[in-house]
Amino acid sequence: MPKQLTPAQLAQVYQNACMAELQALKPGNVHVFADGHGMTIHDFIKSADATASVINQPGLSVGERIFYAVEATQNAVGLNTNLGFILLCAPLIQAALHANGRQDAVKQSLQQNLNDILEQLTINDALLVSRAIILANPAGLGSVAQHDVHEKPDVTLLEMMRSAQHRDRIAWQYAHAFSDIVEFGRVRYGDAMVKWQNQAWATTALYLGFLARQLDSHIVRKYGDAVAKGIMSEAQGIEAEYWATDNPKLIQKKLLDWDASLKSRNINPGTSADLTVASLLAVFLT
Repeated sequence: MPKQLTPAQLAQVYQNACMAELQALKPGNVHVFADGHGMTIHDFIKSADATASVINQPGLSVGERIFYAVEATQNAVGLNTNLGFILLCAPLIQAALHANGRQDAVKQSLQQNLNDILEQLTINDALLVSRAIILANPAGLGSVAQHDVHEKPDVTLLEMMRSAQHRDRIAWQYAHAFSDIVEFGRVRYGDAMVKWQNQAWATTALYLGFLARQLDSHIVRKYGDAVAKGIMSEAQGIEAEYWATDNPKLIQKKLLDWDASLKSRNINPGTSADLTVASLLAVFLT
């Protein structure tokens, strides 16, 4: 686990992760090179500013962190710019705070502390997260037969996420101790930093890694498996070319062309972007 961080330091680390993700060229998503999907980079910067001093506060539950951060985002921009990565970052921040002042927790790994936090999630956390999801109103939300967010939960947040893991990769993280982030995301970013020594290029590599590795559940929710598989196949080709070059600037035009193509089809790999932010946070915390 990382050294102990004050709430102010945690806020800065969280904000750094948000800003690092925006500085990277992420085809289909909002980034410094291009806006998209009715949102601008300024919406995301405002959202990061609004949530940084809320999500980091000591003494809050995971559910409170998530709800207050989503509420702050709505007050700041009135858009769903960050629900997914708030759902992922809140437990990571809780795990970091969990280590503060506890010698046993300080000695544990990030994933061990995350396990502790996930196992302690309550029904009230589930209620607050349900309220946050309804407030954010993400595209393709719909309704489900079991543990629908529009109904009062009778299970803990961990149980609620486990029931949704087959259709949502963010819920899957809760059910699997954030293994995409801890075991894949951190490693992929580290490998990319070794290769290019450049944070923005490494973040693009991280994002492409998620896109090429698994179906983006945001795309699946909106368009179905077939479209998501097509995007994953496109990503695999581009990722292979990206890793083959010593200078990613040489394929920047190809990335921008793919960005324009995805946006012209109204395809936003939002889950991959959320996993990217959370992986950066996990890296910066450790």
